Amino acid sequence: MAQATVTLVDGMQFVAEMPSGHAFIIDAIPEVGGRNTGPRPMELLAAGVASCTAMDVISILRKMQQKVTGLKVHVNGEQATEHPKRFTSIHVQYTVIGYGVAEDKVARAIELSQTKYCSVIASLRPGAPVTFSYTILEASPETMAK
Repeated sequence: MAQATVTLVDGMQFVAEMPSGHAFIIDAIPEVGGRNTGPRPMELLAAGVASCTAMDVISILRKMQQKVTGLKVHVNGEQATEHPKRFTSIHVQYTVIGYGVAEDKVARAIELSQTKYCSVIASLRPGAPVTFSYTILEASPETMAK
């Protein structure tokens, strides 16, 4: 079971605490009473999508013995214009960096994450369709710096 507790600090700033012992600040933009000292809830939801699928994909690619040296996952969530301004669609862009990484293995790892393993994505569907794309870069000093 996933749990979290948020406690008001000041204005629109909250501290989020997890049973695992981790804590962080959540805040709003100044226009709505915040001070912008931490991420906003929808940013955290996007980060949850990105981190959940990233952990799946890297784990699967390692099991497939792919020589992955880097993975970056960018999530773009389109929001409704009216309240509750939920995500109406989500696009996930994967950038996989490695040595001789096979495209079919990357596609399979992403498919498994998107359809079987990522609980965050599964929690958002079917209300917000999730699409994805990926790029594979051969490892080099330039790609390692990205």
